[in-house]
Amino acid sequence: MLDLTSMKNIGTEMARKLAAVGIRSPEGLAEAGARDAFFRLKTLYPNVCLVHLYALEGAVRGVDFNALPPEVKADLKTFSDALKGKGGSAT
Repeated sequence: MLDLTSMKNIGTEMARKLAAVGIRSPEGLAEAGARDAFFRLKTLYPNVCLVHLYALEGAVRGVDFNALPPEVKADLKTFSDALKGKGGSAT
């Protein structure tokens, strides 16, 4: 089984946080999806921000988060904004 840090955008700190919310492998992150993973992170770590969500989406897609299409980023921002006040600032 591969380590989460084998995925794009996932460093040791993000992998540690993901493990703390029950996501311990690339397969687990792919199964959960970026939004669910971000929601779980937001619950335990209220200060995670929109860039974390972009990083998770990029990891699931296998691309650098800066390479996400603008429409995907806009959709993710809408999701993040909807979580404001539910565990901390999502910006």
